[in-house]
Amino acid sequence: MTKIVILSDSHGLTNDIQKIKDREKADLVFHCGDSELREDAKELENVITVAGNCDFYGNFPIDQKKVINGITFFVVHGHLHNVKMNLMNLAYRAEEENADVICFGHSHIAGAEKVGTKLFINPGSIRLPRLRTEKTYAVLTWESSGKIEVDFFTIEGQKVEELSFTTSL
Repeated sequence: MTKIVILSDSHGLTNDIQKIKDREKADLVFHCGDSELREDAKELENVITVAGNCDFYGNFPIDQKKVINGITFFVVHGHLHNVKMNLMNLAYRAEEENADVICFGHSHIAGAEKVGTKLFINPGSIRLPRLRTEKTYAVLTWESSGKIEVDFFTIEGQKVEELSFTTSL
C-alpha cells in the first residue's frame, strides 16, 4: 500500500507538522505552500514543498511534479492559478503536466473532487481553516487495485468522515 500525506497553509507551525509526519508514517508528504518556513527547516525534511504567497523566507519551487507508483501528482499552492475563483486555470495546467492528482491550497478550504479522470485535493489548513472549524490535512492511500482512499483528518488525527471517500483514477 502507498500512503501520501498532503498538508497546506500551516503558516509558521512546526510541532504540528512533525506530529502529523510521525503519526502517519507516510511514503511521502506534500506541503502545498504557505509553510512560512525555510527550506532547511527540520519539519520540512523529506517533504515535497512548493512556494505559497506567504513564503517569504524559503526558496521553494512554484510547482512540483512527482510520479509515484504510476500516479502523476502535480503540487502547487494555487495563488498563481486563481483557485479562489475556480479550478479552470489549474485544470488546464494539470492537463499540460498530464497529472492524475492535483494538490493545492491557498483557499484554506478542505475538499476533494474528481473532474473527469483528474482528482483535485485541497487539504485545507492545519492553522487557519475556512468554512469548517476543523484544522485538516489529507491522506491518500492506494494499492495496485486502482482504488484510492481519500481521507481527511483533523490536526489531532481524527477522521473527518463527510470529506472522505473512495475513488479510482
